[in-house]
Amino acid sequence: MTLNRYVTEMGMGVDVHGGDYTKAAKRAVADAIRHSSLNFFRVTNKTPDDMKITVKLGCGDPAAIDKAAVAAELPYGTATVEPEKGGLDVPSDTGPDLMVIVNAVILVCFE
Repeated sequence: MTLNRYVTEMGMGVDVHGGDYTKAAKRAVADAIRHSSLNFFRVTNKTPDDMKITVKLGCGDPAAIDKAAVAAELPYGTATVEPEKGGLDVPSDTGPDLMVIVNAVILVCFE
């Protein structure tokens, strides 16, 4: 099966207090797709459900990402979530609080 990429979107999400990587990742995905309007389905003879979506996430603790919760942010298609080391962790200077920043790239492909 050969996949052809049609869309690449980028986003950033932050959990300002609490260090919740999944919350920041969901915000990064929402940021990436917020301004998208995909109008090529008729021309390609595809439907939104035919999309094969890869969500690449850069974060400080990839194991802390709930991949199913992040995939649920996408309204169509079949999503694979791939967290990897990246993003940014900003510790509080006054206590145990942690700000986490997650970067997302959304890749939309069709067979």
